[in-house]
Amino acid sequence: MVTVMSASKSEVAYQLVSERINTGAYSPGYRLVLGTIAEELGCSVVPVREAIRRLEAEGLVHFTRNVGATVAQVDSTLYLHTMQTLMIIEPAATALAAHAMDAAWLSKARALNEKMRQCLEDFDPVAFTRMNTEFHQLLYGQCPNPHILDLVQRGWRRLAAMRASSFTHIPYRARESVKEHDGLLDLIESHATPAQIEAACREHRAHTLNSYLKAAGMEPSVI
Repeated sequence: MVTVMSASKSEVAYQLVSERINTGAYSPGYRLVLGTIAEELGCSVVPVREAIRRLEAEGLVHFTRNVGATVAQVDSTLYLHTMQTLMIIEPAATALAAHAMDAAWLSKARALNEKMRQCLEDFDPVAFTRMNTEFHQLLYGQCPNPHILDLVQRGWRRLAAMRASSFTHIPYRARESVKEHDGLLDLIESHATPAQIEAACREHRAHTLNSYLKAAGMEPSVI
C-alpha cells in the first residue's frame, strides 16, 4: 500500500498513475480500475476519480462508455499537436531560464549530454529518451514563469508514452540531437540573447518533429 503523506490524496493518486503511464507500467489501452488504485492508496475512489479526470484533461487517459478509464492510445496526430505546442512554449521557457544556469548547472547538463553521446555507441532508445527528457528539464526547469513552466511540463507528460519509443523510429535523429544540445549549451554559456536561445531551441524541437513526421509519412510542420 502506498502511504499518503501531506499531499492531498488526489495529488498522490495523480502522481502515482501519471508516473506509471510515463514509465510504461500502464501501457496504452490499460484499464484503470479506480477501486484497485484507491485500495492501494488506502483512500476512497473520490480522490482517484479526481486524479483520473485531471489526467483525462491532459490527454493521458480516455473514458469509454461501458468500459471506464483506460490509458489513452497515442497517435501521430496527438504527437504533432503536442510538439507544435512545445515548439512555441518550451523555447520561451528555456530562454527565460537561461540566466539562472550557472557554471555548475551547465557542467551537469554537459555531463548528461556526454552520457547521451556515449549511449549512441550501443544505442538504447529507451535510455536515450530518458536522458533526453532529463536534459531538457535541466534547461527549462528554472523558468521563473510558473504558468509557462506548467504548460511545458504538461506537454512533456503528454508525450511521455510515445516518446518511450520515438528514437526507435528515428534513431538517426539521436546523434543530431546531441550535437544540437551542445549548441544550445554553448549559447547559454556565452550569454547569448534570449531571442537567440529561443530560436535555437525552437529549431531543435522542429528538427525532431519533422524527422518523426517524415518517418510517419506525414507532411513536415509549418512552424
